Amino acid sequence: MKRSQRITFLASEAEAARDALERLTARYGSVALEQADAIVALGGDGFMLQTLHATEARDLPVYGMNCGTIGFLMNEYAEDGLFERLAAAEETEIAPLRMRVIDADGAAHEALAINEVALLRAGPQAAKLRISVDGRVRMEELVCDGALLSTPAGSTAYNYSAHGPILPIGSDVLALTAMAAFRPRRWRGAILPKAALVRFDVLEAAKRPVMADADSRSSVRDVLSVEICSDATIRHRILFDPGHGLEERLTREQFI
Repeated sequence: MKRSQRITFLASEAEAARDALERLTARYGSVALEQADAIVALGGDGFMLQTLHATEARDLPVYGMNCGTIGFLMNEYAEDGLFERLAAAEETEIAPLRMRVIDADGAAHEALAINEVALLRAGPQAAKLRISVDGRVRMEELVCDGALLSTPAGSTAYNYSAHGPILPIGSDVLALTAMAAFRPRRWRGAILPKAALVRFDVLEAAKRPVMADADSRSSVRDVLSVEICSDATIRHRILFDPGHGLEERLTREQFI
């Protein structure tokens, strides 16, 4: 990228992020989003996901600087040499998941997920799910607290907490992971092709209500079925400092 590139700064509501926004804007300037060559997002991973979702139609690279806690998708915060860091940054492209949910009233809901789509029990009893892949039933009944389908970019987030596998960022696969599976008791999930169409049917939905959630931001209750597929028509471009890209971070997480 050129040193003269035009930047839009966006910040979360956290005090540290708002203070950083004020200092960086005064130092580097900030243009309107429609005039920008790049976006610099100030906050944590949650704000990075929010920024990517909000600007998905812009096809702009997003460079995050950590003003939050974990910051897995962010770079180290520093105020010096921002133009140089942007010029040297490595770009990673990721595609989101698209979920289509049918609820108990027969209404359809759609949402995009950069990290994962999760189905969670919404009552005191375990959920019962039937799982199909590309139109073929692969599991007649999974009794569990929930299940999720994760992208490689999201594999170190909720998926990893549920003991799912970490996926290389360049791999064309998705992780299907169960949460607190009761039956089959030892089932730990599956690795599926990125192009797969995954369907969950909720069994005994009235007795065992389930909610569906995309990136913890778009939730639907009283779910009857959920279909999930990768949406190759949308791309998110994330910038990382050299040697600290998403591929390296995914690898490093497996040796901690």
